[in-house]
Amino acid sequence: MLARRNPGEVYRRVDFDARVSGATPGELVRLCYEQLISSLGGALIAVQRGDNQMKSQMLTRAISALNALHMGVAGEDGIAGALIHFYTATRRAVLDSVLDFDADTIAQVRQDFIDISESMSRAAN
Repeated sequence: MLARRNPGEVYRRVDFDARVSGATPGELVRLCYEQLISSLGGALIAVQRGDNQMKSQMLTRAISALNALHMGVAGEDGIAGALIHFYTATRRAVLDSVLDFDADTIAQVRQDFIDISESMSRAAN
């Protein structure tokens, strides 16, 4: 079965699984952000190329990352509530782009997560 897969995708999956297996909760959040940012960027590239299959795969991967982030939020008050609202709104924007792709919205969402990710990295150092 692996022989029929794209070798780059197989490598990405093995790398992802290895990183997840020993990750701390904070590392898992950063990994989800990384996957989300990468997937949204991939969707933007796919649309430029007219590759609907790749666009669909990238948006599906983005939704998976958002679902993992949402499930990892503990509680519903304060920051947790804000995160749930943010992840839900982001998920809606990505889902809306499945049928009617809005490159500007996807690019802005991607940039928002890049900015947050960079802030988390600075705070960790």
